[in-house]
Amino acid sequence: MKSILKGYSFAAISAITTLGLLGNHSQAVAQVSADADFSNVPQRLIVRYKDTQARNGLSQANTLSNRGGVKMGHLRKMALADRQVFRLEKRMAPGQLKKLRATLEADPNVISVEEDAFMVPQYTPNDTFYNVQWHYFEATGGINLPAAWDKQTGAGVTVAVLDTGYVYHSDLDANILPGYDFIDDTFVSNDGDGRDADPSDPGDAVARNECGLFNPPQDQTSSWHGTHVAGTVAAVTDNNKGVAGVAFDAKVVPVRVLGKCGGYLSDIADGIVWASGGNVSGVPVNSNPAQVINMSLGGSGACDSTYQSAINTAVANGSTVIVSAGNSDADASGYRPASCDNVISVAATERFGARAYYSNFGATVDVSAPGGDVAYDATHGVASTLNDGTAGPGAESYVYYQGTSMAAPHVAGVAALMYAANGGVTPAQVESALKSTARALPGACSGGCGAGIIDASAAIDAVGGGGTPTNQAPNASFTFNASDLFVTFTDGSSDSDGSVVSHSWDFGDGGSSTDANPSYSYGAAGTYSVTLTVTDDDGASDSSTQSVTVSDGSGGPSSDGFTESNVSLASRAWEYYTIDVPAGATSLEVSTSGGSGNVNLYVRLGANPSNGQYDCRDTGGGNNESCTIANPAAGTWHIGLKATRNGASGVTLDAYWYSN
Repeated sequence: MKSILKGYSFAAISAITTLGLLGNHSQAVAQVSADADFSNVPQRLIVRYKDTQARNGLSQANTLSNRGGVKMGHLRKMALADRQVFRLEKRMAPGQLKKLRATLEADPNVISVEEDAFMVPQYTPNDTFYNVQWHYFEATGGINLPAAWDKQTGAGVTVAVLDTGYVYHSDLDANILPGYDFIDDTFVSNDGDGRDADPSDPGDAVARNECGLFNPPQDQTSSWHGTHVAGTVAAVTDNNKGVAGVAFDAKVVPVRVLGKCGGYLSDIADGIVWASGGNVSGVPVNSNPAQVINMSLGGSGACDSTYQSAINTAVANGSTVIVSAGNSDADASGYRPASCDNVISVAATERFGARAYYSNFGATVDVSAPGGDVAYDATHGVASTLNDGTAGPGAESYVYYQGTSMAAPHVAGVAALMYAANGGVTPAQVESALKSTARALPGACSGGCGAGIIDASAAIDAVGGGGTPTNQAPNASFTFNASDLFVTFTDGSSDSDGSVVSHSWDFGDGGSSTDANPSYSYGAAGTYSVTLTVTDDDGASDSSTQSVTVSDGSGGPSSDGFTESNVSLASRAWEYYTIDVPAGATSLEVSTSGGSGNVNLYVRLGANPSNGQYDCRDTGGGNNESCTIANPAAGTWHIGLKATRNGASGVTLDAYWYSN
């Protein structure tokens, strides 16, 4: 096997020959930094408008041009309805661009102006020759995948790979679904057109300095990065050829957002929304919404509003978003999308179970997975499907890469196995299970590598997909109806993995009951604290407490509501409650207090609230949040509590309506 090294920052990547596959393959691939110069790439802005002010693109472009003193053209609306993309006629220096953004943000119709930042693939190729997929099964550096395959293989699950697209490969094609090409700039797309339903990867080869000064420093051949990532997720297995995929019975939707030099944030954001089943103007709806989204890409800078809004939309649509932490050997908090909320950020480990030398680290990293280290030895890389074309597509091949780009699809594949085990699992539950079952790195990790290296088999068990899952405690809940001093109570408790076998009621005045749906008559008017404790068939218990107000018949109660004590939520998890407000109520007051962590409060009439749908919300730090709604409409009001990254516990929720 001949390896080729072509100068500064270049790396030769060698194909598998010992598995009897396609013979020798050698390819020079430049390592591109997220901080590289992109002066040859058109500069663009994402403008976020208030309400529906952005009505006419041409008119808005003229308005912005006049205000900023810089000519710009309107490109398109984004899937995020309040944002539009504009292209600057000439590139500006960072200081000039900062002033322009400030000038444009002074427009009363504008909320914010962001640079349409350029992202790059997160791989770090180097000399390698490798013939074993150690990252699946070795005890030190692997993810315990063979034990997971005894339980699940990913059938029925869809994974969207947002990357350079897909080039045909016989060891992957059976698991590829229709995708979409979201690149609207013809230089970046390199396929002669803009957005279309063909996510094929035409190649991303670039000449020296074609993207910008010293970017790349030497000619760079095509990476076929998206095909390599997709192969790790779901290469066809048990077909007597090639490599195995983590979730080899799952399907992959290729979403092309990276091309020559990288890709624009606005294209990536639209791709995120579309992959999750959301609507993008001018683009057919994705007929195969993804339960899992993999983004082995990134750029420098903390998470911005556009990235976060797109990710929040995807998570609200039910998609788990997996991202690479980055390859700059730096704190991931300075890189996006690794620093965004609602993602699972993945650091890379090497064969000995230590943090890979190139991998980013820090508090924003959630878990780690094998990314390889071919600089140490030729047998320490991550093998997957590729193509040997240096510019356009050539013959299919198998190549070893290293990077957090290779680590992320390991996690995406395991997430697909978890969805196959439990189709009702939520993104928050996927993240929680991956973290709680991860093992400590057997090697060193300076700076923080999250919860540890993922364990595929244990993660499946944690969501009820195999082995002996941990019993989940029941959820105590009840409603009541008061008529004078007489109250009827209705049990609404549930148990996700069994059944509730006993009830214990404390009516707050010394009275009690063990009935499931008791009735009780109080001796005097007043407000009483009623507690229901339920126990499941495995001995676990949970309690719910509400305040019950009764009258002596001389006049109806002037207020009603409940208090829920000791509320605990996992990282980014939601908990929902309801309160029925009668006609004539003059105020609805909802508040949280006490406990630890950080919980945000949302209130909405008629349906559960979400990040973007609410009538009132309070997202301040800590747990002392409140919402007061004057003259609330009669009906059922829904209350949502959402924990931030660190979760919350011991929180008290109070919800009461009042009438004069």
